[in-house]
Amino acid sequence: MLFDSHAHYNDVKFKEDAYEVIKTAYINDVGYILNASSDIASCVESIALSQKFHFIYAAVGIHPHNTKGMNSNMLEVIADFAQCKKVVAIGEIGLDYYYDNSPKEDQKFWFAKQINLAVNLKLPVIIHDRDAHEDTMNIIAKENAKEVGGVFHCYSGGVEMARDILEKNFYISLGGAVTFKNAKRALEVAKFIPLDRLLIETDCPYMTPEPHRGKRNDSSYMRLVAEKIAESRGINFDEVANATTQNAKRLFGI
Repeated sequence: MLFDSHAHYNDVKFKEDAYEVIKTAYINDVGYILNASSDIASCVESIALSQKFHFIYAAVGIHPHNTKGMNSNMLEVIADFAQCKKVVAIGEIGLDYYYDNSPKEDQKFWFAKQINLAVNLKLPVIIHDRDAHEDTMNIIAKENAKEVGGVFHCYSGGVEMARDILEKNFYISLGGAVTFKNAKRALEVAKFIPLDRLLIETDCPYMTPEPHRGKRNDSSYMRLVAEKIAESRGINFDEVANATTQNAKRLFGI
């Protein structure tokens, strides 16, 4: 059984057939899915999905792209959403300096506030970190995120950065990138991460693994990620599937 620890089934690319795709993934041995949010509307949609399907759980939070114009009322709304029993994390939150959709100062301010909320709620955090690792780690340390832990999703850094993350009580999640032809660094990380600190994900509809790259991603492709990681570590598929599923259940309290 597989656990897709990061999906976006409320994305417009699933507008016509989300339920059918989700059901197909479940039939294909994806026993758990965590649907992450990026704004208030997607929080509502993620919770609705979690209530529709017994094997879907939700994370609520504001993505760094959407922190411009964020306010304290939105933080209170997120806190209210987190009272739902199927909400198991705050996320995805973090910093993204690759794009400039929101000013850096806004991103940092609301990232810190959302970590503080997670610590108060005793929920783990799902971290988006793109071209902003130093600031991300500084804020994590300052806001004591180590107390609740969490996961760096769709990890694209190297081994040294991974070591830094693991020391801060975080898991690391790998996705379709490990299957890409130029995935040397991703495979080095896949071999380095202790098996009890590894999660896997699709980040669907994005990051589709080979040989389906360029198509819409969904949780049915999770097997390709697990198979590639197993190959890189010299272990069998079931070991990766079982370990990453148990890790995600432990992290998210499922």
